[in-house]
Amino acid sequence: MEKLRVLEIKASVFASNDKAANDLRSELKERGVFLLNVMSSPGSGKTTTLVNVINRLKDRLKIGVMEADIDSDVDAHTIVDKTGAKAIQLHTGGMCHLDAGMTRQGIEGLGIDNLDFVILENVGNLVCPAEFDTGATKNLEILSVPEGDDKPLKYPLMFKVADIVVINKIDTLGVFDFSLELAKKRILERNPKAVIFPISAKTGEGVQALADYLYKETEALKGKKEQ
Repeated sequence: MEKLRVLEIKASVFASNDKAANDLRSELKERGVFLLNVMSSPGSGKTTTLVNVINRLKDRLKIGVMEADIDSDVDAHTIVDKTGAKAIQLHTGGMCHLDAGMTRQGIEGLGIDNLDFVILENVGNLVCPAEFDTGATKNLEILSVPEGDDKPLKYPLMFKVADIVVINKIDTLGVFDFSLELAKKRILERNPKAVIFPISAKTGEGVQALADYLYKETEALKGKKEQ
């Protein structure tokens, strides 16, 4: 009798996606385009944070935004209306994340010939987006104060893959049981290399430091292209 065949589909899917992601990342590097993958749970303030950051960078960088969601085009309209940046909406057809292939489709639809800095606002959840490499230059995770300082313990992979962690809504620290120092400690335990920015997208506190960091990273990538 022929032996039963076992196909490791999940491993195969990840391996294929990782290759596609690395190929895309290399292509973007050659073109001097910085791609930022923004992840978080719903309601953390992704779009509001992006509006604040874009408005601080739009005179220095040519920016495009890809807004991913299961449905609706609310976020893309918000970006265009409040920043004037070039934006498109990506509908995932019910999928809870973007992978490298979907990201490439989005980039082709957006058009990046004249862009320096491209932002991908991923689907809002703390599980699936962390598992799939999009080909981004860097990953940014937003943790909001109302979510609690224990999220790095509950969703470790998300914080392991995040190069940048934004702790948003610090204007509500006096309302919620959230320790900023404990949150930072837990993030760094998961990822010692993570760069952490406490901000309030509502008041603007801390946003300039985040914008300056992203500007420097984008300029550094463009400099490598010119070498």
